[in-house]
Amino acid sequence: MSANHHGRCFCGAVQFTVAGEPVAMGYCHCESCRAWSAGPVNAFSLWPPDALKITAGADNIGSYAKTPASERQWCKTCGGHLFTRHPAWNLVDVYAAVIPDLPFQPGVHVHYQETRLRMRDGLPKMKDVPAEMGGSGVTLAE
Repeated sequence: MSANHHGRCFCGAVQFTVAGEPVAMGYCHCESCRAWSAGPVNAFSLWPPDALKITAGADNIGSYAKTPASERQWCKTCGGHLFTRHPAWNLVDVYAAVIPDLPFQPGVHVHYQETRLRMRDGLPKMKDVPAEMGGSGVTLAE
C-alpha cells in the first residue's frame, strides 16, 4: 500500500501530495542548491513526476531554469521553494522540508566535492552523482 504525503509552500497558497515512496532521499551540496536554498546543504527527496499532484495553487507556481538539467519552482506569493524538476532523469526533487509528514531517511550525499559543510553521518559521499545518473560514481571519504 502506497502512502500519500501532503506538503505546501511557506504560506500555504500552493499545496500538493506525493504518492508512494521516493526513489531516493539525501543531501545535495552543489553550489546551485546552496545558492538557491541560501543554506549550506539541500535535503532532497526524488520522485517520479507522476507521483506529484498539485492540489491547490498550480497557477501560483513560478519557474526558472538556470540550466536544462534543473527547473526550480517556487510559490509566487511567499517565495517558498517547492520543487526542482530534473527532465533528463525523469525525476522531481520535492524539497524534504516542504513535506512535513515524510519520514526523511537520507541515503546519500551528492556533489560532496563542493561541500561547505562537512557531515560525518556514515552515509556515502558522492563526488558528484551516481554513474547511472550521468556522474562519475566516485565516492569520497567523510
